[in-house]
Amino acid sequence: MPTWNEILSEVQEKSKSSGKSVIDDVRREYLKRLSEKTGRNVIAYYSGYLNNPGIMGTEINDLDKNGFMTVIHKLDKKKGLDLLLHTPGGDLAAAESLVDYIRSIFGNDVRAIIPQIAMSAGTMVACSCKSIVMGKQSNIGPIDPQLKGISASGVIEEFERAKEEVAKDPKSIPVWQVIIGKYYPTFVGECEKANEWSKLIVTNWLKTNMLKDESDRDSKVKKIVEKLSNHSVTKAHARHINIDDCEEMGLNIERMELDGDLQDAILSVHHSYMITFANTPAIKITENQNGVAMIINKGTPSSLPPQVLQQLHVQQPF
Repeated sequence: MPTWNEILSEVQEKSKSSGKSVIDDVRREYLKRLSEKTGRNVIAYYSGYLNNPGIMGTEINDLDKNGFMTVIHKLDKKKGLDLLLHTPGGDLAAAESLVDYIRSIFGNDVRAIIPQIAMSAGTMVACSCKSIVMGKQSNIGPIDPQLKGISASGVIEEFERAKEEVAKDPKSIPVWQVIIGKYYPTFVGECEKANEWSKLIVTNWLKTNMLKDESDRDSKVKKIVEKLSNHSVTKAHARHINIDDCEEMGLNIERMELDGDLQDAILSVHHSYMITFANTPAIKITENQNGVAMIINKGTPSSLPPQVLQQLHVQQPF
């Protein structure tokens, strides 16, 4: 398997000899090789959030539907889909809509591949698939929703604690008044509904795909959802959950290391995308094995129409 440095050297050498940046060409060649290895359609959904922390547009949002519509068009749907995920998560409604769309095209024949990180709503998307390919370096994250950057589960937990402490000791009322008083009207209710919504979505997806044929399906699904959504268990929304913990909770995991050629193909693709984000203005790429892509660049107005965004290919020289 080419390392990150080896792929970077490959890009630099080819760019020098051709007189132009070939980073798109190299990345797409590795993506094509992965598809040839699996015999399946491959779509890479990659966010550049690690290279561009805090920049809007790197998260899962409704604009992504345009990207998936673009890359799914003309694919042989009978080959199924391997979905490479690298994302910090994002909008819950957008993730739900995206999964509904993908399922309407490929049914249950969708496999998630997580080369490094798929957090929050990205984890939820992975749970909608029939299996998840992970390596020792791969992580998913908790699915407890965030409202205005605040954990919905954490708010509910804190509110219940406030009620208990006030009931036991009325002298604690002034302390809790300061804290609870910062909540706007309906905030606790919104947190409760968002929490229920995320659990309901993942429960339904697991029952209808990944664990649909399990004899003890309901109990397994309940365990997984509880592990992923319980804020008191995960402690933090940024918690990185590794492959062993994923297997222990009952997710259908395919270990990347068991197939060396597949591992090499996946990680070569991953390195290619990370090099792209490190050396170009790209902040999000949705791309298939045929080189069809929607690339969002840093500073691209999200209001641009899809037909314009589809033309934003990265060609920045090294």
